[in-house]
Amino acid sequence: MKLLQVDSSILGDASVSRQLSARIAAEWQASHPGTQVERLDLTATAPSHLSAQALGFAAPADTLSEAQRRENAVSEALLTQFLAADVVVVGAPLYNFAIPSQLKAWIDRLAQVGRTFKYTDKGAVGLAGGKTVIIASSRGGVYSTSEAARAMEHQESYLQTVFGFFGITDVRIVRAEGIAMGEAKKAEALAAAEQEIKLLTATPANQPKVALAA
Repeated sequence: MKLLQVDSSILGDASVSRQLSARIAAEWQASHPGTQVERLDLTATAPSHLSAQALGFAAPADTLSEAQRRENAVSEALLTQFLAADVVVVGAPLYNFAIPSQLKAWIDRLAQVGRTFKYTDKGAVGLAGGKTVIIASSRGGVYSTSEAARAMEHQESYLQTVFGFFGITDVRIVRAEGIAMGEAKKAEALAAAEQEIKLLTATPANQPKVALAA
């Protein structure tokens, strides 16, 4: 089994999402001996944001410019890495109500017609199913307890949507929120997330997800 750990926080060792993703990967290895872990730090090796040059994968190879070939190589490496993973752990902090731009740039490289999804006469069909995705979600405030707050977040909701679009039905969430609301609240959030990690990583890959973090 292969596990890909993807981190996107800019805060380094002070990052809660990185702390959670590392714990998830470690607990998964403990629960699933023999799991190989590969790490991708999007703050260290972030792909450039989507551009016309990065869309070259849709054109015939003999028509590509040198810049398009370079961008294609980046996209192909990231996509091959993603598709090869059985489990993908995504460290996703909430920045200004959404995901970090580095994480969005990675997802934009994965979203390729014929590779992770396709269009049919009945609509879009995901092609990257059979994986487990675990989102390590961190939030300074609390966004899960009211309709008004949930309407403000485009982090977990976006990630669930895009991975679902890719055909992935087993998307699990470990959430630590309210971490900027004082040390007591942060400690409470981390303790709850730790319990959720133990539950989620004990569930076999590609099986229905258990309860989301509160």
